[in-house]
Amino acid sequence: MGIKIPIETSARHIHICKEDFEKLFGTGSELTFDKELSQPGQFLAKERLTVIGPRGSFENIALLGPLRPQTQVELSLTDTKKLGIPAMIRQSGDIAGTPGCTLSGPNSTIDIETGVIVAKRHIHMTPSQAYKMRVKDNDTVFVLTRSYERALIYADVVVRVNKNFALAMHVDTDEANAFANEKEPYGVIIKLFDNDTYDVDEWIDEILSGIER
Repeated sequence: MGIKIPIETSARHIHICKEDFEKLFGTGSELTFDKELSQPGQFLAKERLTVIGPRGSFENIALLGPLRPQTQVELSLTDTKKLGIPAMIRQSGDIAGTPGCTLSGPNSTIDIETGVIVAKRHIHMTPSQAYKMRVKDNDTVFVLTRSYERALIYADVVVRVNKNFALAMHVDTDEANAFANEKEPYGVIIKLFDNDTYDVDEWIDEILSGIER
């Protein structure tokens, strides 16, 4: 029996380090708690920033707490095009070699050299949930969603396992708009191959060349 995985839409937001936060909001400033998020220990802060790129900007961008070791700006592909920033799809925290941007706050404006990513779609789950779904940390899976008459399959969904996680799949606004949303959208992991590993690009090439798995 499949396990229903809640699907949550992750709008553009920023994870910020202490050094950058104090530059933007003043020495000694701290994130101000606004409300809890679905993942334990994560929260929405009251502070907001403007993200600026070569071709545009977004104001009033949410900051998520707690503070992180490195600043990370998470956008959708559509957002990166509007800002004129190269799009790089990465897992959260993997920012080496990514583009930067300008951040503007009430105290100053700073340039970050790296940290702008399009977050790779992923599922948070606990070890016991991973065991029940027969997956492990950093596996890539297919997730089938149903929403009115616009069901679809998400490929390349990364599994992220930690005892402190709450079960949820996170997609950005572009991905969420691909299907007609419900009040409580959900998906289920499906197996399209006999083994647990696959390469979607290779699979597409095989189909185009007439190979059937």
